[in-house]
Amino acid sequence: MRVVIQENYDKMSKWAAEYIASKIKAHKEERPFVLGLATGSSPIGVYNELVKMYKAGELSFKNVVTFNMDEYLGLPREHDQSYWYFMHYYLFDHVDIPAENVNILNGMCEDPEEECAQYEAKIAAIGGIDLFLGGIGQDGHIAFNEPYTSLTSRTGVRVLTTDTRIVNSRFFDNDVDKTPEKALSVGVETVTDAKEVLLVINGHNKAAALAATVEGPVSAKVTCSALQMHKNAIIACDEPACGELKVDTYKYFLDIEKSQRL
Repeated sequence: MRVVIQENYDKMSKWAAEYIASKIKAHKEERPFVLGLATGSSPIGVYNELVKMYKAGELSFKNVVTFNMDEYLGLPREHDQSYWYFMHYYLFDHVDIPAENVNILNGMCEDPEEECAQYEAKIAAIGGIDLFLGGIGQDGHIAFNEPYTSLTSRTGVRVLTTDTRIVNSRFFDNDVDKTPEKALSVGVETVTDAKEVLLVINGHNKAAALAATVEGPVSAKVTCSALQMHKNAIIACDEPACGELKVDTYKYFLDIEKSQRL
């Protein structure tokens, strides 16, 4: 696991965007570059940087296929809090990715289990995900894989915890009763099957989650800890998120990254 520590959120976002762009540009296979994507506040800065690169003529998404991590069950894509809406607002509407290359779970599907099975099948059919960009919750969960979700889980229906709904209620008039109770989400193993996983983690409120992910045991209690077992996992974080890392851990990652650019 690499932990790339940046001074602040903007620098973290820029580093992560440049890393993603470098992978897209270096992709030489005939099949498209397959990029997993996340929503939430953490990756917004990354998306802003990727849009800047595209508008500057430095990056194209024409040969990129995307798969998003999750979607609320019961929200139509036109709803301003759906993740379909989020992704188009922050990224897809501003770059040259073909509409048919965008894959997002359908929160209004008639058969959620079938929707999830087809999603997994589509990922497998294209050859798997090259790089999965993600963030984590304050309790260390990834996508909507709440604590104690199996580390071998695949895409499926997830029941959201009260804590997650309270955190997300800020997007629903601060009313937890308006916040969806369920979501469709890729599984932990769906994420770790990717050739590379890049997490962006920022802010003091994620410090405990970062420490548990990097230093804690591999446990379903902290589903992000599964990345300790991934051979190409990277965490890009800002200084405030490092507040609960041990001093030696912090110094170690600063030291080994000194000679690295990406």
